[in-house]
Amino acid sequence: MTTTEAREPGTTRAPKEPPTTDPATTADRERRRISARVRILLWLLLVMAVALASVAATTRSILLRDTDQRINGLLAQEAGEFANFEEQGFDPETGLPFTDPERLLKVFLQRQYADLDEELLGLVGKVGDRPTKFVQQREIPVALPLHKDGDALRRIYASPDSTGTLHRPEGEVRWAKVTVARYGGEPAAAFVVAFHPGREQQRADEVFRVLLAISGVALLMTTGIAWVVAGRILKPVRLVRTTAAQLTEQDLTRRIPVHGNDDVAALAETFNAMLDRLERAFAAQRRFVDDAGHELRTPITIVRGHLELMGDDPAEREETVRLVTDELDRMSRIVEDLLLLAKTERPDFVTPEPVQLAELTADVFVKARTLGERDWVLDGVADREVRLDPQRITQAMVQLAQNAVQHTTAGQTIRIGSRVDGDRVELYVADSGPGVQPQDAEVIFERFRRGTARRGVRGTGAGLGLSIVKAIAEGHGGRVGLRTTEGGGATFVLTLDSD
Repeated sequence: MTTTEAREPGTTRAPKEPPTTDPATTADRERRRISARVRILLWLLLVMAVALASVAATTRSILLRDTDQRINGLLAQEAGEFANFEEQGFDPETGLPFTDPERLLKVFLQRQYADLDEELLGLVGKVGDRPTKFVQQREIPVALPLHKDGDALRRIYASPDSTGTLHRPEGEVRWAKVTVARYGGEPAAAFVVAFHPGREQQRADEVFRVLLAISGVALLMTTGIAWVVAGRILKPVRLVRTTAAQLTEQDLTRRIPVHGNDDVAALAETFNAMLDRLERAFAAQRRFVDDAGHELRTPITIVRGHLELMGDDPAEREETVRLVTDELDRMSRIVEDLLLLAKTERPDFVTPEPVQLAELTADVFVKARTLGERDWVLDGVADREVRLDPQRITQAMVQLAQNAVQHTTAGQTIRIGSRVDGDRVELYVADSGPGVQPQDAEVIFERFRRGTARRGVRGTGAGLGLSIVKAIAEGHGGRVGLRTTEGGGATFVLTLDSD
């Protein structure tokens, strides 16, 4: 019975085409891609540029703030000195307190030494009129000194504030004023101290420009150093990329040299470990395919030959079916064994759990007794709890018992037991057969390898049983070994950790 998908009449389904990659598109994408080295460099330059600009701007702000504080302190000091002189001073000519504002201003200005950018002035007159000014005779290094700016003087004299800032096209002026009143209370004069902060601000701007220039040079130097350092740091990463691009299914042997003990070295180690796992997986896959092809070729040939030569005689047909069935059963066993060996590379091949060794040994003995008419002996039992996979260990021990049955005859003794050897435990199967030749002791655990001492009869197995036992032992972190049995025969021992 077949099932068809419903579709609208008159419509046809276009066959699905596998996605294709245009080489030109891939090349364009490669050209547009920005390398990690360039991205690291750009981010580093951006962060450094912002940091250096912030440092320069902060330094300028601090210098300007210090300049403002110094100017404000200077203005307050000069104004305070004049106020004290007005209250406590005496006219040097009369020895009496000052009664004339003009005389007061002249005497005070004669005794003061102003800074280079500072102006001390005396203004006399009514508020609203153009006041008479008294100044110190010296050069002021600005475009337009305050004492020459009549409009600015009128605004300062008429201002009700004692301090302020005057913004002019010729430059900013900070000022402080102390009003001198006549005895009647009407303002008659004023002392003005003014400061031109232009040169102080220019010095702060010069420091800012110098810092920017130094920052630019630092960025250029950082660019070169960062380019080299980023190249050295990313060299293993580029090597990982190059190695990954050169890997093929036929060549998985390339590895990345590991230098140092940093994150990049850890990346290289992780990549190498991944390559090791891939190589083992591909090797297991190739070995499985090779082994399957090698072992299945013979039974397939036998089956095909018998089927091709099978005649019409019923007895001949029956014999052919029997032979074909036997070969198919052998093929099935070979495939199951190969699949089991392929699973040994998986991390979940063995699932340990706490097991009572005495109980496990007894279970193995009971199951092994059904394999053949032999003199079965439960030789020894270790009373200890161990962590192992009971199913896999049972499978290995039964396989060793089956191997002992194949090498012995009816009535011969096979002993099964377990014992403790220090911090390790041993499970063993000992037979009284012909034993194993010394030249076969190492090869019998390899796939499709059989010993030469088989009493002149070739077994029906494919030579995978002991390979499976070895894989199970190694999956538990142990090993399988061969020892000589006292009185003749062979003893196969599984040695495992007791933890």
